[in-house]
Amino acid sequence: MPQLLRVGSSVLYFWSNESAPLEPVHVHIAKGTASKNATTIWITGTGKALLCNNTSRIPNQILRELMLI
Repeated sequence: MPQLLRVGSSVLYFWSNESAPLEPVHVHIAKGTASKNATTIWITGTGKALLCNNTSRIPNQILRELMLI
C-alpha cells in the first residue's frame, strides 16, 4: 500500500485492485499505520473528494481538513 502523504499522525495511501467489482478511484486515511479497513475517500471525475465511509472514526473536523488537502 503506497503512501501518498502523511499529515500529522494521519497517513493517506491507496490499495490497488480491491473489492469485486472494483471500487471507484479512491484513497484511504488511517491514523498511524495503513489498514485495509481504513476510512475511504472516493475521488470523482471532477477531482472532488467524496466520503465513502469513516471506519477509522476520524473526527469530522480533521476529516474535512484532510479531504480539502
